[in-house]
Amino acid sequence: MNLPDPHSMSFSSLKSDIKKGLVKIPQFQRDFVWTKQKSAKLLDSIVKGYPIGTFILWKTKESLRAIRNIGGDELPNTPKGDFIQYVLDGQQRLTSLYASIMGLNVVKNNRVENFSEIYIDLKAGKEDDIVLTDVSNKASNSVIKIKDLINQGITFFSNYPQSLHKKIEDYKLQISSYSFSCITLKEAPIEVATEVFTRINVSGKPLSVFEIMVAKTFDKKKDFDLAEKFDELILKLENVGYDTLSEATVLQTISVILSRTKECKKKDILKLNKKKFIDLWPDVIEAIEKSVDYFRSFYRIPVSKLLPYNALIIPFAYFFYYHKDKPTGEKQKYLQDFFWRCSLTGRYSSSLESKVAQDIKKIDAILKNKRPTYDSPVDIRPDFIQSNGSFSAGRSFIKAILCIYAYQQPKSFIDNSLVNISNDWLKQANSKNYHHFFPKAYLKKRKEEDFYINHILNITLVDDFLNKRVIRAKRPSIYMKDFDKKNDNLDKTMKSHLINIRKDGIWDDDYDTFFVNRAKAVSRKLRKQIIPDEIDKKGQKEFDTDFEESELST
Repeated sequence: MNLPDPHSMSFSSLKSDIKKGLVKIPQFQRDFVWTKQKSAKLLDSIVKGYPIGTFILWKTKESLRAIRNIGGDELPNTPKGDFIQYVLDGQQRLTSLYASIMGLNVVKNNRVENFSEIYIDLKAGKEDDIVLTDVSNKASNSVIKIKDLINQGITFFSNYPQSLHKKIEDYKLQISSYSFSCITLKEAPIEVATEVFTRINVSGKPLSVFEIMVAKTFDKKKDFDLAEKFDELILKLENVGYDTLSEATVLQTISVILSRTKECKKKDILKLNKKKFIDLWPDVIEAIEKSVDYFRSFYRIPVSKLLPYNALIIPFAYFFYYHKDKPTGEKQKYLQDFFWRCSLTGRYSSSLESKVAQDIKKIDAILKNKRPTYDSPVDIRPDFIQSNGSFSAGRSFIKAILCIYAYQQPKSFIDNSLVNISNDWLKQANSKNYHHFFPKAYLKKRKEEDFYINHILNITLVDDFLNKRVIRAKRPSIYMKDFDKKNDNLDKTMKSHLINIRKDGIWDDDYDTFFVNRAKAVSRKLRKQIIPDEIDKKGQKEFDTDFEESELST
């Protein structure tokens, strides 16, 4: 890589390069936010010969996703074979200058700001503000628009008093010949250019890997724009309730498939080959969609907010990239065991990239019809669930149990219809789909501890109106009588919530019996998802064996 090249450039040269399409603003730059007043201050410094800071440019032939215009002015594409100079630092200043000189109408926050209304006060002294935006108290022949000063000729200037012509010429020369300080990074790799950008903007939001990859993978000839492709994916997933998939998850999925090391750290993603990335995109998206379909159909997880980790998409998409059909037999059992072990042990709560890389090896084993080995035990005993079930909509252990609830396809208390579960209703612990079966207000009156009140074993997935309009703070023996009158299938309905209406203390408002019995019911269901392993028994009591699945067959 060549060393940074400090040099100077006149505004005339800079303006010419912009109009030729040789200077571009990469898409990862933030929006133009400067006001006319701030732009006027910048021009005032130029007119007075003050320094205004250094522009940092990146000179390259690499075609990135760039802002298509500067200050609202549609700019041409870079001529074929020419170098492009991307602005890494100085975008606000450069856009201000260009918009003022060209007199552009700039749209910001759905409001148009007219940058032609920036003037030079031809009668101002050196100590005064020479560049103004408000000239309402000035004579029209004593002020001149910046755009006219630069772009008009002697015929236009003849409208001004002869005594001001010298000033007009001096100001025009001062701006057009002003020497801007520049540093150019010549033909640096994109990782270096974006790192420079990030370091320059230490006070702002650092560039995400996705923003860098949007720039790096942009290909006009192949009509590939990663940002647009991602939006298309999310639009499709929105139709099936999986639109919370993150940009990072998609990039990590591509990385474990494409990178030689099957890793997905930032450095691995940034090293991905552009051509291979673009060529692989359709197949990776198909694998992601197959993973989503599998979560929805086989595990009956209706929406992505219930998924214990977004990152579970990565190993599953890797599996479906190499295994085009739904898994059957041993593969299906091993994959199911893998899913629940990751979810119940909080596996991806820390060191995500390293653990995903380890888990890709597990998926490789499953693809070969071999059961992976695990080094972390999973505990699904009733007493463990009771001790670790403090309800938080963000905990993977809690989400795993919510997935068990969703798997039962819970029915509405009122009419046994299927409960509608929505991403919009699952954003926080007090959202519409979450209902405390023993209402909080009732349990508080009984002096129950918050831990047991707000416990996953006291949560059911319901339609929103049951919480707000019907149940409220009534104790179960009261509100369940109302449903018993309306719902001829109430026993069946409650079994879909892992609640036995005859044995779980409902009619006696016996929370202790309800709590213990539901822990057993959840444990039974979880046990069916896990392949027993010796590591699970280390430090644990032997699993109870006296549960009868027939109690709650659904």
